[in-house]
Amino acid sequence: MVTIRLSRGGSKKNPFYQIVVADIRAKRDGRYIERLGFFNPLAKGGDVELRVDRQRAQYWVERGAQPTDRVKQLLKQAAREESATAVAA
Repeated sequence: MVTIRLSRGGSKKNPFYQIVVADIRAKRDGRYIERLGFFNPLAKGGDVELRVDRQRAQYWVERGAQPTDRVKQLLKQAAREESATAVAA
């Protein structure tokens, strides 16, 4: 089974997460199939907090990949931000 989940990076007390597609048996920060984007919860100023390739995420979901609860929230947030920038433009 394949899952879409967060893989932690960064240093102590400074988390940075990759959004990855991985086999459910792989370790949290281990081997993955594809990287879909990133999430930086401590983004400040001009830093980008969230970047996701939504087309590739949709591709994997259509083929049975199960996103975790947090990744579902992030995908919804990315969709809202994308629609807000499209309306503003």
